[in-house]
Amino acid sequence: MKRILLAACILTFSLPVFSQQNADYAYSIGIRGFNYMQMPKILNQSNSDNYLKSYFNSVLLKFNDNLFSYRINGSYLKKDDQFFNNCENCELVKGQMKDYAFKLGFEKNFSYTAIQPYFALDLGYRSNKFTGTSMTVNPDKLAQYDAVSSSVPANNVTATKEGFTISPVLGIKFNPIKEISIFAESNLEFFYSYERQETITQDASNTRSLSKFRKGEYLINPVSVGIQIHLVNKN
Repeated sequence: MKRILLAACILTFSLPVFSQQNADYAYSIGIRGFNYMQMPKILNQSNSDNYLKSYFNSVLLKFNDNLFSYRINGSYLKKDDQFFNNCENCELVKGQMKDYAFKLGFEKNFSYTAIQPYFALDLGYRSNKFTGTSMTVNPDKLAQYDAVSSSVPANNVTATKEGFTISPVLGIKFNPIKEISIFAESNLEFFYSYERQETITQDASNTRSLSKFRKGEYLINPVSVGIQIHLVNKN
């Protein structure tokens, strides 16, 4: 019984020491290997609640302290996309999306154990741009939309959003060795943007329409998983 109590005491005192190992390092660099996230709505996208998977498109730099860690996040994503606009089967839009963000924030651990839940708050700038074409789709021929006749009038569309973003984050991390942390995060992002939508009809008149407005939206990012490497031991 005495041996069990002694082992428990040793474990109790060793866990806080282990938990502080991150703070023993001045810097941490990391990469998010997997993201499952909701992207900003494009035009009047009918499936705007769809979620996107991305890999190795986000990096992280942290300045470690005993109480807080200060974090810098950067991400970039370029992806071909297609969706229905206004309503299902109304208008098919195809093109390319480019999305990047730069955020500053802080991170605070909830506990001092080997497995550490934490809270973070990130604020920054985000830009989302889509360029492509749109055309009316015949509901009776949806299966053939990739071969729509070139005689069907189409539009060139460009939609951009630029603005402020704030993201409260909940995460958990584990240190298999003192120099490395594996982490998983989930966040709810509020994105307030200046939006610009431009459409040019592909016909003889090349009619151009332009809309500008400000818009706020909430984006749910259920999970991102990554790894951090801790550098420059303070001791």
